[in-house]
Amino acid sequence: MSGVDTVDQVAVAGRGATRLRPPRHRLERRAVGWWTVNALIWALPPVIVFGVLTLVIPPTRFIFGPATAVAAVVGLAYVLVMPTWRYRVHRWEVTEDAVYTLSGWLWQKWRVAPLSRVQTVDTLRGPVQQLFGLTGITLTTASTAGAVKIKGLDHELAEQLVEELAKAAQRHRGDAT
Repeated sequence: MSGVDTVDQVAVAGRGATRLRPPRHRLERRAVGWWTVNALIWALPPVIVFGVLTLVIPPTRFIFGPATAVAAVVGLAYVLVMPTWRYRVHRWEVTEDAVYTLSGWLWQKWRVAPLSRVQTVDTLRGPVQQLFGLTGITLTTASTAGAVKIKGLDHELAEQLVEELAKAAQRHRGDAT
């Protein structure tokens, strides 16, 4: 986050200068569980495949045995480290003029989207998110950098936030093209 502190100000939607700072709100704590399950979904298949190949094709054990061990160690490290690390990084905030997000874990992305540039506000709840009572919000903007996403919000909070963002976008009719 040190890069955030080096920037003093940015003009937001022609409304004057807004101080750049890290967003204030953390995601729902249940996001750690959601990310852990997603990490397991990605980490387990290589371990299972290499393990089965090690058992089924005896002449290749010297290849698939170590591959199983490496996949297990890397997968375990990913499952144990990534969710907590992401939770510590991810932040969001909505002000009168803009939406701020900070996301990522190895590569961190900080976005400020003026509300005058918001074109659509969508929600997404995948099956694993639903198990944890979480929702993601996507703000489509007129930016080539793509949509602004806030994933891991409590479902009820996300519904309220979508309603507020839709109203705010209507108040800030700008050049959302």
